[in-house]
Amino acid sequence: MSKPRPIELLAPARNADIAIEAIRHGADAVYIGASSHGARSAAANSVADISRVVEFAHQFRCRVYVTLNTLVYENEIHQVETLVNELYHAGVDALIVQDMGILRMKLPPIALHASTQCDIRTPEKALFLANAGFSQLVLPREMTIEEMKEIHQTVPDTPLEAFVHGALCVSYSGDCQAGFATARRSANRGECPQICRHCFNLSDASGNILIQKRHLLSLRDLNRSDLIGQMLEAGISSFKIEGRLKDETYVKNTVAAYRLAIDNAISSYPGLYRRASIGDSEISFKTDLSESFNRGFTTYFTTGNRPTEKMASILSPKWTGKPVGKVTSCTPRQIRIETGCKLANGDGFGYFNRQNQFTGFRANRADGNTIVPATPQTIPVGTMLYRNHNRLREEALAGNTARRSIAVDLTLSTTPFGFALKVSDNNGNMVSLSEPFELSEAKNPQTDSRRELLSKTGDTIYTVKNVIDKADNLFIPRSLLAALRRRVLEKMTETIVATHPFDYRRPEQPANPVTWTDHLDYHDNVANSLSRRFYNDHGIVSIEPAIETSNRKCPETRVMTTRYCLRRECDRCLRTPDGLLWRGPLFLESGPDRFRLDFDCNECRMHVIHISRKEKYPDPES
Repeated sequence: MSKPRPIELLAPARNADIAIEAIRHGADAVYIGASSHGARSAAANSVADISRVVEFAHQFRCRVYVTLNTLVYENEIHQVETLVNELYHAGVDALIVQDMGILRMKLPPIALHASTQCDIRTPEKALFLANAGFSQLVLPREMTIEEMKEIHQTVPDTPLEAFVHGALCVSYSGDCQAGFATARRSANRGECPQICRHCFNLSDASGNILIQKRHLLSLRDLNRSDLIGQMLEAGISSFKIEGRLKDETYVKNTVAAYRLAIDNAISSYPGLYRRASIGDSEISFKTDLSESFNRGFTTYFTTGNRPTEKMASILSPKWTGKPVGKVTSCTPRQIRIETGCKLANGDGFGYFNRQNQFTGFRANRADGNTIVPATPQTIPVGTMLYRNHNRLREEALAGNTARRSIAVDLTLSTTPFGFALKVSDNNGNMVSLSEPFELSEAKNPQTDSRRELLSKTGDTIYTVKNVIDKADNLFIPRSLLAALRRRVLEKMTETIVATHPFDYRRPEQPANPVTWTDHLDYHDNVANSLSRRFYNDHGIVSIEPAIETSNRKCPETRVMTTRYCLRRECDRCLRTPDGLLWRGPLFLESGPDRFRLDFDCNECRMHVIHISRKEKYPDPES
């Protein structure tokens, strides 16, 4: 019978403190940016801070992954080599990378994970990357359950990582040049300007505006919390929460929620799966995914190629909040709503006005169903009010909200020269220490007082489950026993950390040809000579450089390929009669930029083509 497959809950961390909180709240692994070359340049961390995370994480056999998932320019190769060596010596478990040039650098044997920026859309590419030496593959967010299963069957010995929650890129990750084409800010360099969250006008070839001032490429947030079991069956081993720019309360809430969901799913398949780390978390709050930042939820394409659910957050790219009730009366200084929610002073609210624009305000005071806004408001009766800042909940999630501990048994026994204390857990970890002392019969009963003393673990990471006392009624000074308890628990931690199971870089298979193409273009993100050499070694000779490193000048540039289809979202799919109501081609305009939308109905894909950047063009927001 095969061993249970380890299942990992992977949490985001903007900084070291958030990483540690993610682990406290139940994460099996965290991913965090280093000082450079992470896909979120605003979430950079020093090697010293990452080392602090490693020290905390390895106590629980949790792993720390560092994101080096941007393109590396030629003059940065030595800098990246130096950084990787520092991270390796800091004890980092793996690097999440995009640039294939990293596989030709002078590196220590640290494990490499293929980032979602590697754009692993097909089993052929998954097999190629597995044979190239990657220890884990991060699948695109667009994948269906069946596509996940097909890749797992192709690379059964390579763990697959998939997103379960958080923001969605409308383009296939790693294959988005929109930021660079419009603002000279590349997502593949960690500087995404979020063009997809902009407000657009949609027009036809005649210039007729079909939709005005809407966020037509802004997707809702992914939520696969009800699909964990199906993803396990499809072969997913690592469940990833997006959000390296999110705050601490977001991470606490989402990690705790998915810890519960994954544990429940694992228990439904006895003997097949197990948690990837050790220790249990006690949470002081009730999890609620709807109470943390989101743009509305979608399961995206998880259950099929052509889902009928809406995927976009067209009215606003922001978090509108949780609906709390409809307005029953409103004066500039007092709002009454029909609600069953408990409101509080300092809550933040918002609503959509008559122009369908989202407007927000803060409550100076809230009493029952009455709100006194900080600024005058005029809200029509019947308008739904949303709360996007719940002060009481934010306070409940602040500070110390979780304790993670490892359950252990303590066994006290005698030796020919004194007494010994053994600590053991149910993961096979065990330490025993002895103390010399001349034992004699005690005058008073010892069992209860010794059990009480040994059950106290103070501020350690342990919780005593059982105390087994084999010392009968022999006298052992409390001070000696307490000191031995402290030492044996410290030694237990040292043992767990010292035996932490590291993964290492897998060997690259030399006979591993690229099979999905015979030519690489700017979408394949080859930005340095080492990346070029890597692909040359695997049979590709014709290679166009990445758009960031070329002088590519073209009147039209495909900047996105999306599985999301604007026609389908707006009930104008070309496969339906209503599709004819919109005569193609269609164009998106935002500020000075104009894009053409090309629809590939055979593959059910939409291509976004940047066709012009006008010097002056009225902003649709204005």
